[in-house]
Amino acid sequence: MAEVKKNVLTYEGLKRYEEELQDLKVNKRKEIADKIKEAREQGDLSENAEYDAAKDEQRDIEARIDELENLLKHAEVYVEDEASLDVVGIGSMVKLLDLDLDEELDCKIVGSTEADSLEGKISNESPLGQKLLGKKVGEVVSVETQVGELQYKVLGITRNQDNE
Repeated sequence: MAEVKKNVLTYEGLKRYEEELQDLKVNKRKEIADKIKEAREQGDLSENAEYDAAKDEQRDIEARIDELENLLKHAEVYVEDEASLDVVGIGSMVKLLDLDLDEELDCKIVGSTEADSLEGKISNESPLGQKLLGKKVGEVVSVETQVGELQYKVLGITRNQDNE
């Protein structure tokens, strides 16, 4: 049997996924059941677009519930409050200096399921995330990208202070 991949999550990510799962199971399932019931009451189901749309939505919700349950079942949670401030780890907020552009940027190291570049959340499995893990303030990392090699200097390591 194939080894099941652990889903690395921050505590914040765990809570967000648990809340989403709870909302889907409690609220969305009821909403979709009501839509299906309402569509059934309209008569002939073979030509009822509302019924088809509601059944599609139900299928999507059930698929997302299965996905979240599987994700949480195999979750490995890193609690940011216990993370070292001496080295970069999962859950660390990292202030970097892009040595090529001379620009500072902030990012948070998270598991791949939480990664979102628009929010500054970088996967621990990404090239930059992998290079940053275990680094200390002052160290420089080089990352090969499609546009060439980029270099970043670690300026600071903190914990996420705003619990979303």
